[in-house]
Amino acid sequence: MAKRSAGLLLYRQTNGLEIFLVHPGGPFWSKKDDGAWSIPKGEYPDSEDPLAAARREFEEETGCAVDGEFVPLGEIRQAGGKLVAVWAIAGDIEAGQIRSNTFSLEWPPRSGKIQEFPEVDRAAWFTLADAEIKLLPAQLPFLTRLAQKLDVR
Repeated sequence: MAKRSAGLLLYRQTNGLEIFLVHPGGPFWSKKDDGAWSIPKGEYPDSEDPLAAARREFEEETGCAVDGEFVPLGEIRQAGGKLVAVWAIAGDIEAGQIRSNTFSLEWPPRSGKIQEFPEVDRAAWFTLADAEIKLLPAQLPFLTRLAQKLDVR
């Protein structure tokens, strides 16, 4: 059975469409930028409702809960086989004020030293064009689907 992830694609309409993305924390991602940002998402067990998982993961990664009309953007299968389901929601949060959960990792490798890192080290709002550059390539179909649903381009 393929692993599953669910996430929320937060957007706002100011002087055009803006997309909220998060940057993964930890030493492996610290120097990566273009093509490294993500829709806030995470894995969930088969017993959990995917939308409930998406909402939970968003709150864990940002410290913010969002509510409103959740618009399904469908699923994609990433190269590794994981299925990712995403819902779009209009909203506005302060990107600079996020508070992410953490994970433990032996760092540096084979040092025996366990360190804590934020799952998300920063967040930002991007124009649709900039989000297409920043976002992990496997997640790009969700931007296309959102633009189609909002009739933007």
